[in-house]
Amino acid sequence: MSDIDPLLRSAEPLVQEYAELEAALADPALHSDQTALRRTNKRYAALAPTVAAYRALSAAHDDLDTARELGEDDASFAAEVPSLEALVETTQAKLRTLLLPRDHDDDRDVILEVKAGEGGEESALFAGDLLRMYLRYAEKRGWRAEILDETESDLGGYKDVRVALRAKGTPGLGEAPWARMKFEGGVHRVQRVPVTESQGRIHTSAAGVLVMPELDDAEDEVEVGPHDIRIDVYRSSGPGGQSVNTTDSAVRITHLPTGLVVSCQNEKSQLQNKESALRVLKARLRQIAQEQADAAASEARRSQVRTVDRSERIRTYNFPENRIADHRTGFKAYNLDIVLGGELDPVIESCMAADEAERMAAVGGPHS
Repeated sequence: MSDIDPLLRSAEPLVQEYAELEAALADPALHSDQTALRRTNKRYAALAPTVAAYRALSAAHDDLDTARELGEDDASFAAEVPSLEALVETTQAKLRTLLLPRDHDDDRDVILEVKAGEGGEESALFAGDLLRMYLRYAEKRGWRAEILDETESDLGGYKDVRVALRAKGTPGLGEAPWARMKFEGGVHRVQRVPVTESQGRIHTSAAGVLVMPELDDAEDEVEVGPHDIRIDVYRSSGPGGQSVNTTDSAVRITHLPTGLVVSCQNEKSQLQNKESALRVLKARLRQIAQEQADAAASEARRSQVRTVDRSERIRTYNFPENRIADHRTGFKAYNLDIVLGGELDPVIESCMAADEAERMAAVGGPHS
């Protein structure tokens, strides 16, 4: 091509990095260090779509240049020029999207918390509905789900519950738990007739969802020293305060510098509960540090609602109308029963598309 496409030039450092990673993966020495191997595989998988788009655009440019050159003497080649020009535009758009600044946590797993809010027992039941929806969604996407801690309500709902969602293998771009689940953070509102309501009136209640990227075991981005925490043990209890464990296996960890408190009682082993609580604590501390860094740099980051306030809802689940509506993107569908069954992709992808549009606008639009 006579002039190098600026998009190709922008992608060249990533293509070079991809080649270096490919060479590293072929080196047996790397496979002796599982932590380094995992990180290299993650980065290699993340770059693969960009490299594929780079190669497709480069080939499209070459084909177009050839058709234009030969088309001066051969009408059949000249006839191919319009379709090849369209192909160049299409591949340019794809590469431009892939070159947008990415959330550096997009290839991570997540810890997700669901907490009942206003609405009493009905809110706790709705929190249980949300948990089941996420567990079914994880199953459909082939993720592993692990409930870290839960506090059930008297009628079988959840006052609060924490679950880890982990991808199997190395997920592709936009396929890891954080890349999709980060949009679930906020207040979810439900409108329906509660099971506790004898008059059949529609009530509104809410539950809060918090999503945090989970750190790899080998990462030391968040250090929690033994002098920074206080660990208390106590006896696990079930709904309504009913004792379910006769040993002091439940663990409460207080992070003294920040005052953060994390409790875990789901496992019968005190050691397992301690490990689960530390995972949650580290994820929360990292999230706080990230938000502080973003605020200091005046970066716009999607915020997650920390209080279960119905006025700050992100989504409404209307049972009488079988309707789900996302108030951030305008998404609306009348298949709430299917969504609650784990078919959450259309809702999440509306958020991903809106996020992509915002990032595109931030760098000057699609034609910059």
